Amino acid sequence: MDAAERRHHILTLARRQGDVDVQKLAADLGVAPETIRRDLSLLEQQGLVRRTHGGAYPVERARFETTLESRSTRLVVEKRRIAAAAVEHLGDAESVFIDEGYTPQLIAEALPTHRPLTVVTASLHTAAMLASSPTMTVLLLGGRVRGRTLATVDHWATSMLAGFVIDLAFVGANGISREHGLTTPDPAVAAVKAQVMAVARRVVFAGVHTKFGGSSFCRFADVGDVETIVTDTALPASEAHRYSLLGPVVLRV
Repeated sequence: MDAAERRHHILTLARRQGDVDVQKLAADLGVAPETIRRDLSLLEQQGLVRRTHGGAYPVERARFETTLESRSTRLVVEKRRIAAAAVEHLGDAESVFIDEGYTPQLIAEALPTHRPLTVVTASLHTAAMLASSPTMTVLLLGGRVRGRTLATVDHWATSMLAGFVIDLAFVGANGISREHGLTTPDPAVAAVKAQVMAVARRVVFAGVHTKFGGSSFCRFADVGDVETIVTDTALPASEAHRYSLLGPVVLRV
């Protein structure tokens, strides 16, 4: 394959796996590690990947927003660890918001069932999953349902949220960067998330390392608006420290 085909292959593999390794790519493609490093440098210049020591991970952008189904097949082990660690921050919260997305669904699954809890969510899947629990009071936000994520948006959802005071919000994003904060491709989704940020006493961001360094079309929060960031250990410790300097506690699990 020529250089353009090779870089396309690398980018496709990175998006499917969540990251790529220089040495493995070099061996699989039959080229020198220096060639792979040059490919990754070019992809980084184009804003498509973010380099790490020994490899790279993809940067999600608006035109590459993934479906809920595809998210449930990538980095699942890491997402389950993140979800479990995020729920440990529940504390004495009596009301929580669960965002749309696959990692938030895993957080919902990990919520304790031994005590009463009010759960507000835009996710149809999460609402259906928790509704049968005798200790859960589930409030599903109204509005238009997005087919890609099966979550509600628009003014019905934001109007409902405006009337709440939520103890703890578990939020996700398509991208989180020190330069642009927390972002998502769809303005309607961003409006819901921004309203959540406004009414929540505490906010935990939960997301895998591939979210970091990425930015999408709509900004809904600054990094400093988040109390805690929970991610996986593939985010370099040095990068986690840079985020922590903006305010939040950053946990790599």
